[in-house]
Amino acid sequence: MNIAVIPARGGSKRIPRKNLKAFCGRPMLNYAIEAAISSELFDRVIVSTDDDEIAALAKKSGAEVPFRRSAKLSNDHAGTLPVIQDTIQRLEEDGSSIEMVSCIYPTVPLLSGKTLRLAGRDFLSNSGGFLIAATEFDYPVQRGFFFSEDRGLQMLFPEEYKTRSQDLQPVFHDAGQFYFAANSTWINSSRMYTENSRLFLLPKNKVCDIDTMEDWEWAETLYQKF
Repeated sequence: MNIAVIPARGGSKRIPRKNLKAFCGRPMLNYAIEAAISSELFDRVIVSTDDDEIAALAKKSGAEVPFRRSAKLSNDHAGTLPVIQDTIQRLEEDGSSIEMVSCIYPTVPLLSGKTLRLAGRDFLSNSGGFLIAATEFDYPVQRGFFFSEDRGLQMLFPEEYKTRSQDLQPVFHDAGQFYFAANSTWINSSRMYTENSRLFLLPKNKVCDIDTMEDWEWAETLYQKF
């Protein structure tokens, strides 16, 4: 069995009730569920939540909510990996036999079922480790710097000061959208960024990490344009 797990807790400090807030006229969580279902990759689409209102929306949108997430795994410090591990273990305790698991974040309005389907095929043809949705940094990070009043400006990589931008190695970052891995990989891993992990690259106009209202407004602009 292949499953998608959408971790959608009720608490959100910077954008209150972010997973339920209307994005271009629809609840944010609805987009993740729709992408998972339309990808036709998964036998079950599970929402892991501690919140009754989110659970009700998830079921209405076509996902399953077979249990409530514990308070311990619903605070600001709970990581993605233990939440997915908890979901797998609880499903297996109920008799489910799980092979592939995709974690899909709940705030991904720019994600389509087609993209998930392509990523799933990529994973299945090259299985091993995590497949991580990623994108390239907009600007070469080797030319970045810190600044403080007491220490002034300090380059991250001063040795690259004279290197032309086009000669610098591309650097990527997590797109904050989804991960694929085998059941055993999820259960036996303590981190996702390892030498065995691979990237599924997304274009920059399909990526927006939504943590502030400024992010939210930019994501709506991208959604309406593309």
